[in-house]
Amino acid sequence: MKGGKSWGVMVVLVVLLLGMWEVKTGSAAPSAAECKEERRLAINACKPVVYGKDPSPACCERARVTHIECVCPVITPKLAALIDVNRAVRLIEGCGRKVPRHYKCGSITTP
Repeated sequence: MKGGKSWGVMVVLVVLLLGMWEVKTGSAAPSAAECKEERRLAINACKPVVYGKDPSPACCERARVTHIECVCPVITPKLAALIDVNRAVRLIEGCGRKVPRHYKCGSITTP
């Protein structure tokens, strides 16, 4: 893959990976700056996933603590078309998060 395209795929996979878990309840909505920082931390922690590696403990921790409302708005149909949703669901569940059936995050509905 070319540099720009692989970066885009990486961002999509990481964002999708982090965006498809149960909605947390009882917490205040994060600010735009907090969301941006959560996405940055997640991308850095989960880069190896894009290259076929299993999520690291740091990546799984990010999957557990990142707010869904920070992730789902950035998933467009174009970004979603670049990844395997079933693989993303398996990875998320491997990190200990339940992915609700037919949950919609951005432009994606989980199987």
